[in-house]
Amino acid sequence: MQKLLLFIDKVSTWVGQAFSWLIIALTMFITWEVFSRYVLSNPHAYAFDTMIMLYGTLFMMAGAYTLSKNGHVRGDVLYGFFPTRLQAGLDLTLYICFFIPGVVALAYAGFIYAGESWAIREHSNVTADGPPIYPFKTIIPIAGAFLLAQGIVEIVRSAIALKTGVWPSRIEDVEEVDVEKLKEMVHVKDEDIAKLDALVVKEGARS
Repeated sequence: MQKLLLFIDKVSTWVGQAFSWLIIALTMFITWEVFSRYVLSNPHAYAFDTMIMLYGTLFMMAGAYTLSKNGHVRGDVLYGFFPTRLQAGLDLTLYICFFIPGVVALAYAGFIYAGESWAIREHSNVTADGPPIYPFKTIIPIAGAFLLAQGIVEIVRSAIALKTGVWPSRIEDVEEVDVEKLKEMVHVKDEDIAKLDALVVKEGARS
């Protein structure tokens, strides 16, 4: 079971990391459009739609990845102090009552939404000659399917934690910076940092 959970984690991670490169494309596209608009006086009518589609695709396809890392925003002011079994019980209840119905509805409605868009070869109506948006709308049910698969994994994790009192392991991706190790690598001591802080305060007082 753990191997299956980690496999789906790997798929979600791979998909999220693959689509994360869209932020580079989006940054380059916006940079070019600003240069073209204000330097070359040659704005492009399709730029606004393209930016929305690039960001929207990135945002949707990162959903399963973020869930696999337990990175979605949650109100854990009290949750973090609860014992593991209570956390698991709450998660299990919320996933079954709210997450699954919502994501199933998203995937189902998105499938119909995308099908209708493909049927008429829909183009954006923001501008007179808007770009095609039916490929972008196809991302909705695809993202919903990935999110649903990862959600089922989280339900299984919650059930295991509820039974055993221990959360199953996850695939680690981005690690927190180890400050002490970093100081060792660059040969910086605490007293050096204190001296630098004092110097900055002193210079700030002079100015």
